Amino acid sequence: MNEIIKKNGIQYGLIIGIISIFITLSIYLTDIELFTAWWIGIIKLVVYTIIAIVLLNKTKKELNNIFTFKEAFTTYFICFSIGIIIGTIFEILLFNFIDPSLKQTVQELSIETAVSMMKKFGAPSSEIKKAVEQMTLKNQFDSLELIKGSFFIILISSIFGLILAAIFKKDKPSF
Repeated sequence: MNEIIKKNGIQYGLIIGIISIFITLSIYLTDIELFTAWWIGIIKLVVYTIIAIVLLNKTKKELNNIFTFKEAFTTYFICFSIGIIIGTIFEILLFNFIDPSLKQTVQELSIETAVSMMKKFGAPSSEIKKAVEQMTLKNQFDSLELIKGSFFIILISSIFGLILAAIFKKDKPSF
């Protein structure tokens, strides 16, 4: 593997991991209700997209503007896998060791938010009741659930990475 790809992927992965920890810690210290705010997810998506674009631009320049699809995707994948793993480890520590009562509080807030949204969209009360029962049975902040969620996020992120790799690729000119 190319050292530039590895170096940049790891470096930016650490940056994403630190940003993820910062966001989670900021929410924890300011207002835990923000754990259920949809717009926080949008902000994260925008920030991570900007970081991905900067990462791929930088790596492409360092490779003299010859950046294959595989190299672009590999750079992205290394970066986001590291960032997601770091963020998940911090969430496991926060919700299961630092403040175990937090997972119950955030789960209750998540249920309230889901019920409110379902009511706004006119969902029948039987569907709302069923959704609440399912959310009550499975705690999304248990270690195993956080790990499963991180694999799902890596998968979804990889799809986005494939799109970005296609945009940023630049093969050697053929003569």
